Formats: sequence, C-alpha cells, structure tokens
Amino acid sequence: MSSLTAHFGRVVRQHREQRRWSQELLAHRAEINRSYLGEVERGDAVPSLSTMSKLATALDVRLSSLLARCEQEPQAQGVVAS
Repeated sequence: MSSLTAHFGRVVRQHREQRRWSQELLAHRAEINRSYLGEVERGDAVPSLSTMSKLATALDVRLSSLLARCEQEPQAQGVVAS
C-alpha cells in the first residue's frame, strides 16, 4: 500500500482513539463494515473517496483536514490536532 494510504489509516485511528471509540462504533457511525475499517486503519485497504467522506463525517471533521493530516503525518506522528 502507498504511504498516503497508511498515513490516512493512522490519522483515522488517532481520531477514533482520541474519542475513545471502538472500531465498531466508528464503523456503525460511518455506515461501513468494522473489518473493513480495521483494514483501512492498518493501511491494508484503499478507501474510496465516498468512504473517506463517511469517516470524516462520522468523526465530525472535514475531509480536507483528514487529508492534510495525512500529508503532515510523517513529521507529527502520534500528535493529534483538533
């Protein structure tokens, strides 16, 4: 998988963990399969634009913000911005 895909998964996981949500809860809110969410978070699956949008909406963040964090992620690993 591409580094962007892996970074996106890490950013989603960081946002989810910051909220203390389980994968099941985020998957339910985003209306996607929990096992697929796990693949996205591990960087094993390439989410569609539609899926990325669902995740952003469920996390109550702008999709552009998630994507921007993916580009910044290598310099700021482990740091979750609001």
